[in-house]
Amino acid sequence: MGRRLAGWRALNWRERGLLALCAVGLTGIHAALALLGYRRTHRVVEALSRHRARHPASAAELADAQRLARLAAIAGRHGAVEATCLRQSLLMHGWLRRRGLAPQLHLGIKPDGGPFQAHAWVELDGQRLLPGDAGHLAFRDSP
Repeated sequence: MGRRLAGWRALNWRERGLLALCAVGLTGIHAALALLGYRRTHRVVEALSRHRARHPASAAELADAQRLARLAAIAGRHGAVEATCLRQSLLMHGWLRRRGLAPQLHLGIKPDGGPFQAHAWVELDGQRLLPGDAGHLAFRDSP
């Protein structure tokens, strides 16, 4: 509990608010996947995150997206539901689209010869948002 509290204290108020929003969003994505399945949940996320004008991410927007992805990962580990990479990626995909950016949602595997490891991640302008996403190969581009 001491490390969690120290981690919470290290966040500024904006980051704490974003962390709380991530936890709520991940709970919603979790429920949608359970009720609707992946394809319909993906369509709902895209419908709710429509934005008229998409633009390439600036360096500041990319840094913000990476910071938000880290907060979503924290919320995924410590929130009301244990949110897998798929739930976190769907949340990030929708959030970044809502900001007028053009993220790409990828589903793939880690081809290291070990046990099968599926993974989902988001890229923004060709940059993976989390360091742990490196080394994974996409099955194909998501719809």
